[in-house]
Amino acid sequence: MKEKLNVFVLSDGVGETALRVAKAAFAQFPDMDTTYTKYPFVKNNPQLENILEMAKNAQAVILHTIVSTETCNVINEFCQTNHLVYYDILNPIIGTFSQMVHQKPLRKKGLLHELDQDYFDMISAMEFTVTNDDGQNPKGFLEADLVLLGISRTSKTPLSLYLANKNIKVANLPIGPSLAIPDELWDVDPKKIVGLTNDMNVLQKIRRQRMIAYGLDANTTYSGEEEIQKELDYSNKIYEKLGCPVINVAERSIEETAAIIMEQLNFNGYKKS
Repeated sequence: MKEKLNVFVLSDGVGETALRVAKAAFAQFPDMDTTYTKYPFVKNNPQLENILEMAKNAQAVILHTIVSTETCNVINEFCQTNHLVYYDILNPIIGTFSQMVHQKPLRKKGLLHELDQDYFDMISAMEFTVTNDDGQNPKGFLEADLVLLGISRTSKTPLSLYLANKNIKVANLPIGPSLAIPDELWDVDPKKIVGLTNDMNVLQKIRRQRMIAYGLDANTTYSGEEEIQKELDYSNKIYEKLGCPVINVAERSIEETAAIIMEQLNFNGYKKS
């Protein structure tokens, strides 16, 4: 049986940073049965006392991104007194940077998620991407920061939404031998286009699962090797004609594919360079 581990994630903000760090760390230990409990918007009040008592009873590991020195000290001292394993994610880094730049930190919570221009740019990018999903608006190709092309089941939509969360306006278009290509696509700078492809065996598996999810026979023309090869050959010809970069998404996570795209197209994190 897998060893069970409770992880309490505390933050004075929404808690996404702490949760991501926790999951990234414990992903290295797949034989652990890890349960995450997130506590956002934590303050030094009775709520915090209750959380710490629950952690004590569960013998949980505590990871936190609290910037308040007072609240931080309460958590760290409680964990030391009660022999709980804990990790203060932000403050060691803040302390190092403070010494390096000879400045005192603001100690203000939620700065990463303030409603600044970047936030509104992200919302705008999300709205654009939803409107221009699946070739709904061909004119959007000319306004997009990025155009994604791919045959069915090459992760166009989830990848588009992930990139939109990085402030990138994305339009995507399904392509195939029986699908018309809008004239607008040929007017787009090839450097702003990325062609997505996939391996035969991966596509077959995904498409068969798709058919089963619809309550249909897994072995259809859509999931057949001949049809998939025809679509792959067609897409490769289109990519070659456009002169755009091509990325194989087989065995790649959305995050990994997105990172490759942002590097190739010189997108720098949440801001376009």
